[in-house]
Amino acid sequence: MPSAAKFRYKLENPMRGMRPMFRFVMLSLAVLALTPAPAAHAQSGPLRIEITDGVIEPLPYALPTFVAETGEAGQYAADISRVIAADLSGTGLFREIPENAHISRVSSFDAPLAYADWKAINAQAVITGAVAVSGGRVTVKFRLYDVYSGQQLGEGQQLAASTGSWRRLAHKVADTAYARITGEGGYFDSRVVFVSEAGPKNARQKRLAVMDYDGANVQYLTDSSTIVLAPRFSYAGDRVIYTTYETGFPRIKILDVASVSAKLLPEQPGTMTFAPRFSPDGGAIVYSLEQGGNTDIWHMGVGGGAPARLTNTPAIETAPSYAPDGSRIVFESDRSGSQQLYVMPAGGGEATRISFPPAGNEGARYGTPVWSPRGDLIAFTMQLQGKFHIGVMRTDGSEQRLLTTSFLDEGPTWSPNGRVIMFTRETAGASGGAQLYSVDISGRNLRAVPTPGAASDPAWSPLLP
Repeated sequence: MPSAAKFRYKLENPMRGMRPMFRFVMLSLAVLALTPAPAAHAQSGPLRIEITDGVIEPLPYALPTFVAETGEAGQYAADISRVIAADLSGTGLFREIPENAHISRVSSFDAPLAYADWKAINAQAVITGAVAVSGGRVTVKFRLYDVYSGQQLGEGQQLAASTGSWRRLAHKVADTAYARITGEGGYFDSRVVFVSEAGPKNARQKRLAVMDYDGANVQYLTDSSTIVLAPRFSYAGDRVIYTTYETGFPRIKILDVASVSAKLLPEQPGTMTFAPRFSPDGGAIVYSLEQGGNTDIWHMGVGGGAPARLTNTPAIETAPSYAPDGSRIVFESDRSGSQQLYVMPAGGGEATRISFPPAGNEGARYGTPVWSPRGDLIAFTMQLQGKFHIGVMRTDGSEQRLLTTSFLDEGPTWSPNGRVIMFTRETAGASGGAQLYSVDISGRNLRAVPTPGAASDPAWSPLLP
């Protein structure tokens, strides 16, 4: 079994050799109205970088404040520009050159770019844009430039939405820029459902909440009258499934995000059900069911039908997660005598253990596995010698890498592009609270995610439609 230190993972993006021959991924740009950005394609194939030590020199870029083209657009232009910059710089792959260092001033969206001025301050990419507001609608147009080649990339792009959705427009611009520079999909125009917590540790009040990926626009989906746990988005992002104690015992409930209406799934008398997740097609769920002191993995159609038992051992088996193609399920079990990870066919059957602690750390326990949306990795929580870690491994258990270490890190969830993991971190002591953090899959760029108060159990949505 390779040690964690030997983990090597390849990312497709153009950071290798980017001075002075940095090349952007070229795309033809279309006029859109708040639709998902098109997939990026390279002119001659994507460049690649192999991340082995978590150190990348961020790409310097400039983002002059977008031009306000109407009288009402000034504040929107400033706010949209700052959100785009926060998205890109927050990845750790990009470094913004402050506006007070700019030599050129962009006063018109159609003015030619003074490439020499931007090259003089070492900007390798420049994003320019303009904002107009009319009749309760905000329109954003932007262009992306490769300074070293002296080329505009395409003819520009235009997005429009209601003024209340201006942040989504900013995230979409950032997603497009990210995709064209890295050759991979973005993740900024997405949401996170989580458990919002209040009160002391021994009497926590918990309710479901949803927010933008960066902590903005928090909305509460339930009240705090009952304990709620482990919310999970459907693969389409339209529903959330979670565990509730409203009947006094753990039960599974499905909530429609648009209408905020929820319903309990059918109960099996004498059982407790928890830890649910949707199947990739959204038509079924996989979950844990406890009966008579035994806990196994079960499967149930969302619209009804008889539940099916997928495991049948005396062990505690829980935290199931589908592969994105729906063919397999990863879960945690103590069937070997300690908490470890196993993979089985989606219909049940023989399970293969995939977690094997590195040499010298045989006491490690693994839990909360989550399959990457790319299908190539599984994220997990590992407990070892009084510390908790978030890690990733190949789907066969090889090439483990620990990304974090703390008093209590747990519950990873993947960004839509499979490059960033969000999780819960809890501090020690009676007054310690839970907080959300994110880290990329190389183990770098650890960041706290702002929430109104204590927060736990995050689950990332897909990109919004």
